[in-house]
Amino acid sequence: MDSPPPEASPSRHTTTAAAAERPSEAAALRALVDRVRAGEVEAAREVRRLTRASSRHRRKLAAAVEPLVAMLRSAAPDAGEAALLALLNLAVRDERNKTKIVDAGALEPLLGYLQSSDLNLQEYATAALLTLSASSTTKPIISASGAIPLLVKVLKEGNSQAKNDSVMALYNLSTITDNLQTILSVQPIPSLIELLKSGKRSSKTADKCCALLESLLAFDQGRVALTSEEGGVLTIVEVLEEGSLLGREHAVGALLTMCESDRNKYRDIILNEGAIPGLLELTVHGTPKSRVKAHVLLDLLRNSPYSRSKLPADTLENIVSNIASQIDGEDRGGKAKKMLAEMVKVIAIFCNGSRHSGNNEFAGDAGPGLDRTE
Repeated sequence: MDSPPPEASPSRHTTTAAAAERPSEAAALRALVDRVRAGEVEAAREVRRLTRASSRHRRKLAAAVEPLVAMLRSAAPDAGEAALLALLNLAVRDERNKTKIVDAGALEPLLGYLQSSDLNLQEYATAALLTLSASSTTKPIISASGAIPLLVKVLKEGNSQAKNDSVMALYNLSTITDNLQTILSVQPIPSLIELLKSGKRSSKTADKCCALLESLLAFDQGRVALTSEEGGVLTIVEVLEEGSLLGREHAVGALLTMCESDRNKYRDIILNEGAIPGLLELTVHGTPKSRVKAHVLLDLLRNSPYSRSKLPADTLENIVSNIASQIDGEDRGGKAKKMLAEMVKVIAIFCNGSRHSGNNEFAGDAGPGLDRTE
């Protein structure tokens, strides 16, 4: 007797039916873009959610850029905010979307949000400009848009996160040399120093502050502004001592730029803020660029830098290494400074009496869930 055919599994029927009923992902994303075009705020929020951590969704939802920019111009605050956050996530780590956003006319409404009395909207707009300014394609367009004075205003008056993001954006724009005078014209240095004073010396923000200052101090206007600011030079010296490796590199570069521009004018100012111990330590523990710059600056800070031969680099490094090896990594403020101060006396003997020759050596979402990756 033939056995009955096996029955189909109910679960297989259910799964197949569900697959048949569920629209394809591509169709769902097209429908989402259509909802954004219709002005649905919830659709913009869905775009933001999908693109927060997915490069694939950023590519597939690029068609949402133009309708989101249109929504960005909406008079309704919730619509503008939703569009702004969605655009920010679409731009993160996606050069094509950055260009597409700028080409769609987003800069004008973004600059408007920079001037908003709503500090959250101002913060989100600053984060968006930070992300967009990381692109070499969009950077010149942003520079020409009038964004720089508004970013400096945010640096002066924005909330804490907006200030940090404005520094990063200004640094990105400062890599176009012609922008440096524009940045200087709106007097950012007091605010940069204040931000350095109030934050952690080894933070990424401090790194960018010092990098921007190093560029601005190539101009007399920048040097005058720094030395006119109470504690200005001292703050840079503190980064020289306490900053990250990159921050210390920019800090010594800033001081060197000043001293090379006019040694007679700036030598005593730098010495009076106690720069020598940090410079000596940097000759051993800094990046290759930091070591070179520290050697050059130390030579400029000597009493008679050109009347005698330079201190041999290996002599200086041996002295510093000997003392630095005795410093506990956790006691870089007390014991370290005292020992380095004693080292200065030893170095002075060499610098004033040595006849040896030697060579000095010399870069999406703000708010809850916002990705600020450049």
